[in-house]
Amino acid sequence: MTAAYERLRDHDAVHIWRGRAPDALAPGDADLLLEEELQKVRRLPDAAAVRYAAAHVALRRVLSHYLGLPPSEVVLGRHPCPRCAHPQHGRPRIDWPPTDLGFNLSRSGAQWLIAVVAGHQVGVDLEDDRSLDVDGASKLVMSTLELAHVRSLPDESARTDAFFRCWTRKEAVVKAIGVGIITDLSEVDVRPAEDGPVLVTHAEPNSPHTWLVQDLSVVDGMFAALAREAGVAGPVELHRYEDLARRTTDAAHPENHQDGDESRNPRRGVLVP
Repeated sequence: MTAAYERLRDHDAVHIWRGRAPDALAPGDADLLLEEELQKVRRLPDAAAVRYAAAHVALRRVLSHYLGLPPSEVVLGRHPCPRCAHPQHGRPRIDWPPTDLGFNLSRSGAQWLIAVVAGHQVGVDLEDDRSLDVDGASKLVMSTLELAHVRSLPDESARTDAFFRCWTRKEAVVKAIGVGIITDLSEVDVRPAEDGPVLVTHAEPNSPHTWLVQDLSVVDGMFAALAREAGVAGPVELHRYEDLARRTTDAAHPENHQDGDESRNPRRGVLVP
């Protein structure tokens, strides 16, 4: 394993990587994708295909940063769903190399987030501030207490913010568990009246029942949340993918890098729970 993995493990941390898809894939990027992913890329419109592919290419590069392998050698799969044991919609995992590294990816438009942990389950969700029928959507996914909170707010802007706080928190929890959209989200009460972090309880077979959930400030005009196992209280570090990509390029082409250039240093922020 690498120094990055050891730092992640030793601090019981969560590393959040954020990035934005380019307008076009770089040569060779598509070679990193599974056939299943390539089939999805072929079905999507051009812009959506690039965004999907770029995020999944970035995922392999981020994971290789911890695993010490080339991205092409990182093999991804899925755990069985904890509720129905279906092998295709449980939480994602690394099938090769053997590792306890956990991760989760969320995309919204061109933006994406990747959460990485060692030895734990994690979920992350990212949503843009799109226009929607807040009252109608809230009825479908909120508990009685959550709905009362949203309806008590003074204006449409505040109600929209509260809705997306609820939605991202709920999605982060069910993604950390690996049950996804088969869950009745109204049963996952995420306490939107509280700024957080908050403890959220949701029971599924073969999975932790209590989750520490917090909002993330990552991109202006977007909403994001992180869910990790309760009791995992290490720091949440925010990283920029472009810094990793630049350092990788510097390492591959040291002749283009001058001593003392500060671009070597990653720009990292620590989000205090």
